Amino acid sequence: MFPLLANFRFGVTREARYWNLAAAPAFALLAGCGDAGIAAGPADSETGRWYSVEQVSAGEEVFAAHCAECHGDTAQGAVADWRERLPDGSFPPPPLNGSAHAWHHPLSVLLQVIDEGGIALGGQMPPFGTVLAEDEKLAAIAWFQDLWSDENYSQWLMMGGVN
Repeated sequence: MFPLLANFRFGVTREARYWNLAAAPAFALLAGCGDAGIAAGPADSETGRWYSVEQVSAGEEVFAAHCAECHGDTAQGAVADWRERLPDGSFPPPPLNGSAHAWHHPLSVLLQVIDEGGIALGGQMPPFGTVLAEDEKLAAIAWFQDLWSDENYSQWLMMGGVN
């Protein structure tokens, strides 16, 4: 369960924050070991990214039906500070629109979180592995990644994003 993220939690101590920063390059290297079914080949001619316009359109529907209730209609997140624990000790659903941490994770990890949920990471997200088909998961990711700035997307690619 979450082999790449087993020791990678949202840090609240100085040591934990250091671990998060120090581990990022290792995750970028290890991400190459996974396979999300996306070739690291040429970008789509219309979007300039790994996904197509059709995937973004389909992803808008998937996101609205399965993700927006917690992550917000425009993937803006549910609370002002997604790093602050809720009263029950869990983390709130983070923004996925490029303003939080989602762009730090390769596609394989984003799919893993969708499949297995976020409980093991300190959140409350249920698993969607048996709820959504692979193309629906990729479409939802395409939709929220389409909200990311070109700078965030480029940094995501440099960190091994399509792995």
